[in-house]
Amino acid sequence: MTDKTLTRMDLSEAVFREVGLSRNDSAQLVESILTHMSDALVNGEQVKISSFGTFSVRDKAARVGRNPKTGEEVPIKPRRVLTFRPSHLMKDRVAAGNKK
Repeated sequence: MTDKTLTRMDLSEAVFREVGLSRNDSAQLVESILTHMSDALVNGEQVKISSFGTFSVRDKAARVGRNPKTGEEVPIKPRRVLTFRPSHLMKDRVAAGNKK
């Protein structure tokens, strides 16, 4: 496994190379897409990207957890969490990459 992280700058550079927009326009496009995605998620909507996967927000109820070190019970507050479900095509592509 590599330690490489894909950043916003990497995405905007890819848009610059593939689409031919200026670097500034490419960065604005990537930023706009990420803003639309995060706004939709904040509003409780799902974000589906064909052949990639689905981002959604789940509400988790309050529960009692346990400190693994001490065994002490600790209340865990209710919260909203972001989940991602990859598409079958993405799962297959990642699995094929593991066979190399």
